[in-house]
Amino acid sequence: MKNLVFLFMFLAFSFAVQAQTSPKKELTNKIITNQVVDIACGECQFKMKGKDCELAVKIDGKPYFVDGKSIDDFGDAHGEHGFCNAVSKAKVSGKIVNNRFQATDIKLLPK
Repeated sequence: MKNLVFLFMFLAFSFAVQAQTSPKKELTNKIITNQVVDIACGECQFKMKGKDCELAVKIDGKPYFVDGKSIDDFGDAHGEHGFCNAVSKAKVSGKIVNNRFQATDIKLLPK
């Protein structure tokens, strides 16, 4: 009987430890409304893996590529203050879907 109780306690502890150390599933549909974020080229400034210079935002410290707006919608990305050479601030709205930010509104803030 003691062995059975010990086995039960061991299994319960093992499941509890696993539940606490398992990676958390990321939010796939987080809505963002008028949040101030960093905005720049994901590859050049945020060191994201991609195929080309692509617009990205950092939301709560995590970078996301942007859908719905292009890096060139805001001027020359390779200019002196362009997104490939500098990180800017923007107020954004949209949602995070499948690890990408689906932008409905992006307003650059003055430097």
